[in-house]
Amino acid sequence: MVRNRKGLAPWSLAREAGIESATVDGTIEIPQYVQPVLDTGFVDEKGDWKGAKSSDRNFIAYNKEEGIANGAEAQFPSVNADGTWPLNMAGYTDLFIAIRVSNAGAYATTAIMAPDTVPFYNLTPTNAGQALRGVKAAESGSGTVNNILYDAAETLNADVWSIFILQSIMRQQPNLQLKLTNNSGDASDIEVTFMRLV
Repeated sequence: MVRNRKGLAPWSLAREAGIESATVDGTIEIPQYVQPVLDTGFVDEKGDWKGAKSSDRNFIAYNKEEGIANGAEAQFPSVNADGTWPLNMAGYTDLFIAIRVSNAGAYATTAIMAPDTVPFYNLTPTNAGQALRGVKAAESGSGTVNNILYDAAETLNADVWSIFILQSIMRQQPNLQLKLTNNSGDASDIEVTFMRLV
């Protein structure tokens, strides 16, 4: 629905005189209608275009590590075909992690800093492989620094995707990897893939 209304220009003589209606020269047309707007990004203070992030449409950064011995670990994502290594959460809030194993049992999961070959924003080298540490929003009053993600023994079923959502705790982390330790009692293939959400 479109309605057009005439209003007095704030600089017009008619407005200054307190006249409610004015001549054509003293009015401006004010279109009033609802129009959808699509926000696709912005121009930063340097004049560079920055496109708005959108959630991944599919799971990305798929990796499969075969025959991981009991007690051994593997890191995900590692170098992979779609180039999403390490996982970059800059501009994203939440993260789905999907894990499939060939041997049912317990697996320890830790979020770690990716290899120091990739800068953390503009800093290099970083402490590669170290557990990501910080204060979660829910614990902000305590001031205690803990591992951001450490699950000592998540029980996984064999040959199905187990999907977990991490809400907010990985946001803005540009160099993210996940370390899985096989504590299932036997060797296992481990597959991991991710989906980032704005």
